[in-house]
Amino acid sequence: MQMSIVVFIISILLFFVLFFGIGFLLNMILRMCWVMTILYPIFVILFIDKVRFSEYFTNSGVAFQSLGHRLSSLGTADIVILLSGFLGAISAGIAIKLLRKNGYQMF
Repeated sequence: MQMSIVVFIISILLFFVLFFGIGFLLNMILRMCWVMTILYPIFVILFIDKVRFSEYFTNSGVAFQSLGHRLSSLGTADIVILLSGFLGAISAGIAIKLLRKNGYQMF
């Protein structure tokens, strides 16, 4: 399936802004700078894989094999979009650290 360049660019921006915003709010409320960066891979696994999360503990061999197959079948555009979300989560942690270093106290 082909993705137009406009949809690709908008998707990159949406994932970056979405995970920056969620990460910024979580970091501000929980007072931890890297919460979303740690949680992001779990969200990606839940987003990509069609296996229920509990199967990673009950039937881990099949679940991880299915995850590996799904990850290897991702297209370049999908990987770039997911990486932009991860960069948004990292940017939220950096922004919170800089704000706290400069004396801003949130909640």
